[in-house]
Order: sequence, then structure tokens, then C-alpha cells
Amino acid sequence: MDVTAPARAEPHGCSLTGQVLIFDADDTLWENNVLFERAVDDFVRWLDHPTLDGAEIRAVLNSIQAANVAAHGYGGKMFLRSLKKCLERLRERPASAAELRHVAGLAAAVLEGRVEPVPGVVETLTVLGGRHELHLLTKGDTEEQQRKLDLSGLAHHFRGIHIVAEKDVGTYRRLTRDLDLAPAATWMIGNSPKSDILPARQAGMNAVFIPNDNTWVLEHSDLDDDDEGVLRLRAFSELQHHF
Repeated sequence: MDVTAPARAEPHGCSLTGQVLIFDADDTLWENNVLFERAVDDFVRWLDHPTLDGAEIRAVLNSIQAANVAAHGYGGKMFLRSLKKCLERLRERPASAAELRHVAGLAAAVLEGRVEPVPGVVETLTVLGGRHELHLLTKGDTEEQQRKLDLSGLAHHFRGIHIVAEKDVGTYRRLTRDLDLAPAATWMIGNSPKSDILPARQAGMNAVFIPNDNTWVLEHSDLDDDDEGVLRLRAFSELQHHF
């Protein structure tokens, strides 16, 4: 792979050529977690717990999901498992068949939700694809993530599609090795500090942080405001002005 030596992207714009740009998928290329949030809202209202409010129920669910992620990975199947566990924990009894059917319906809305690129994604990928080598890196259930990618119609923009179980520093180092990347000329672009920005920086890559108001709470983490290797943008379309 012939990768041009890096030049620093400045917040007010400079055009870089020959970079390798790696894109997150969920909540970067298309909205995803908002579907989970709507399902959780519906779950909280339906549960109608006699003593716990919505925030307290969410805290229990978040704890259950954190444990399930470690054991079962990400995605709709883990979400369904977590809703069932939360239901039984808060009602302090096994769930009835009717309750399980209802909870399954909530998770189905997540699994079967429509996938549409966020505004500016198609145009921006088209422009950037003429200037740089583009890859996609997403974590979760392989079949589920592939389905969303197929529905998005975006796959043709990327030289490589990489679906992994977890996005940690080891993942980025393996990707660097497998693709023969020059980390300093490579940029990870995403909305999650925990999965997109911090591990990419630890692996020596640069990163572009594009926040999403609906980012999952388990993906939150503090970023170093003084880290010059992280470019912060407000919208996906702004990438055209920096790369």
C-alpha cells in the first residue's frame, strides 16, 4: 500500500491527499442508537414500575447490558436478552409468555428498523473516495451489521469492510498490521470516544470525533481537549473541508 506521509488536519480546513480514512458505521454513517432509545422508552412506560423512575430503570438496564456485552457481544440479540433480564429482575419473578412476546416486539423494532444514511454522508463519501482510501470498521453481530450495511447502500464506497466483535486498541493494531497501514497517515472517524477515538489514538492513528446526541451511554468516555491528534467536527459533511 502506498500511503502518503501525513499532514495535520486543521480545524479551519486543509486538504489532505493519500490518507487512509476508516469510518465507524452506527451513529456515524446512519442513526442507530436512537432506535434502542425509543425501545427503552417504550419498555420503561410499559413496565410502569411502582417505585423506580425512568432513570433508575435505565441504570439497571445499563448495568445488565454492560455484563451482557462482555458475554454475548453487541446488537439487537444482546438488547433483547438484557430487556428480558431487566424485566425479571425488577418484577422479581420469571416473565410470563405474554411479557416475553411484548419484550421481543420491542427488540424487533431495533432488529428490523430501517437504515438510512444521515444527511451529507453519501455526498461526502463520494467526494472523499476520489481522494483517499476508505474503509469501514464496525462492531457487533456480523449478520446484523451486514444487513444494515446492505440496507444503507454504502458498501461500494469502501475498499474494505471490517466487522469485529470489539473495537479496542488490539483491533486497531491488528487492522494496522493486516492492511499495512502507516498509523500517522490513518484517521479513524466516528462518534464514540470509547470505541472510535481513544483506542485508535492508543494505536497511533489520528481520529476525527463527530459527536451524536444519541450515542449509547456505554460508549461515553472523556477525551483530552489538548490532544492534537483528534479533529473535532460538528457534522459529517465537514470532512470534505479537511480531507
